[in-house]
Amino acid sequence: MISGPVASRGLAVLLTAAALLPVGAAAALPARPAPAPVPESELVPGVPPGPHQPWQIDTPDQVLAPHVYRPSAAEDAVEPKGAPDGTYDLIEWVPLADAAARVTCTRSTGPYQRAVERYLKLKVDGKQSAADCKAIQAFQKKENIKPAIGFAGPVTWARVMWLSARKNPNAAKKCPETDARVACVDLDRQLTWVQKGPKVVLGPLTMRSGRKAYPTRTGWHTVYWKHKNHVSTLYNTPMPYAQFFDGGQAFHAVYGTIHTTVGSMGCVNLTVRDARKLWDVLKKGDRVYVWGRRPGS
Repeated sequence: MISGPVASRGLAVLLTAAALLPVGAAAALPARPAPAPVPESELVPGVPPGPHQPWQIDTPDQVLAPHVYRPSAAEDAVEPKGAPDGTYDLIEWVPLADAAARVTCTRSTGPYQRAVERYLKLKVDGKQSAADCKAIQAFQKKENIKPAIGFAGPVTWARVMWLSARKNPNAAKKCPETDARVACVDLDRQLTWVQKGPKVVLGPLTMRSGRKAYPTRTGWHTVYWKHKNHVSTLYNTPMPYAQFFDGGQAFHAVYGTIHTTVGSMGCVNLTVRDARKLWDVLKKGDRVYVWGRRPGS
């Protein structure tokens, strides 16, 4: 027990502090700070995986330049198999707590909050609100993104990027317009398209490029080898409709979702359908121009 001058001074300080508090202040709580955006590295798929969605976080691609040879006519005649139904469904990555609790409208701030707010013409403050959640949720339902809980994650962002670019992907003129055909690879928006001069011949197509440790190399490249039924010699992994443009880096399809938080080992991954379209448009000797940086890398 403390007594004497020390106790008297302590009591005086407490009484003075209490006198300075406004009436009712004892019940008031400090404003709760807005939650920080949830980093992509902490997100999980928002729905349980199935046979069509194995939830690979990585598709091992060709790291080294392949052995170039002339495929036989019989080999070229075989079309790669299609992906199982549901493989490329738009499954959003959400916070683990939201997935476990099966929330209907998230209070979490997504890593792409500002970009999605801007597209939906909401207040761009990078903070999730009840109104933001409802607007993002409505967008997700319209675009068939699951789960539609209003979380501004990488899949919702990818859809926003594609919708924003589909009329004119080269509006910013970042891909050079030449007389020759050019495959444009926009790492910033994770989109690729083919143009000749100012005319877009194909796309834009949603893609997945290399991760931080294995980035898709920027600058000018050339399609030097096409192999419709290529298989990675390093990982024995199918690389349908492979079109190599820089060492071991190529455009090719994957039999898993391209909407992941982790990038490839350097290749430009596409759906089977989009890789087939690109295969039919690009020819050996066509130029490839890569710029930007994959978000989160």
